[in-house]
Amino acid sequence: MDQQRLGALIGSVRRRRGLRQIDVAVAAGVSDSTVSLLERGHCGTLAVETIGRISAVLDVRVELVGYWRGGDARRLLCWRHSRLAESLALVLRGSGWIVEPEVSFSIYGERGAIDQLALHRQRRHLLVVEIKTELVDVNETLATFDRKLRLSRTIARERGWEVDRISGWLIILDTRTNRRHAAQHQALLRSRFPEDGRRLRPFLREPHESTMGLAFMPDSSGQGVGRSGSGGRSRVRRA
Repeated sequence: MDQQRLGALIGSVRRRRGLRQIDVAVAAGVSDSTVSLLERGHCGTLAVETIGRISAVLDVRVELVGYWRGGDARRLLCWRHSRLAESLALVLRGSGWIVEPEVSFSIYGERGAIDQLALHRQRRHLLVVEIKTELVDVNETLATFDRKLRLSRTIARERGWEVDRISGWLIILDTRTNRRHAAQHQALLRSRFPEDGRRLRPFLREPHESTMGLAFMPDSSGQGVGRSGSGGRSRVRRA
């Protein structure tokens, strides 16, 4: 995030809308001196949440982008996403599912891509999988996932798949940061995804009923599939 450029943009948009700094401050619930600091490019002294509230008043979208000195961070994240997707695909195929990755769709103006769309032909069961290497915006993740689930039957029909039941699973890369973010939104996630990782493997083997679940998974292999989403540790007893 270029602090000087962001400050200049905030100031320009505010003036174009004919607003004073105090007007933006009141709407964002901050002081006018805070708005002034942001417009002068002093973002380092402000909380990210504060910057977000001020920007939202002016309909300015702010993205916090990280850079890594070891290379392209975007490529690194894509690589981790690919490893995680491949690990899950191996588990799905081993349980008798047909798996198609990155299924794009465009239905009545709604566009997007499903990370993995799987069909258990014998049970006529469709599985929609959303894979996240970073759990950042939970509300946006849920809204996007709901849209894909809603359109999934139509997408399957276009592929000639006959479907009786539909399930959805959110697969998250197993990191401390992701588990911490999930714990902060535990009530919301649990209400949307009542099943945890312990139910994933049994469901994949025998998909009798529709399920909604969340599972943490490492990006190295499918051995970690089936971990609980609670973040608890297992206790090992010594002989």
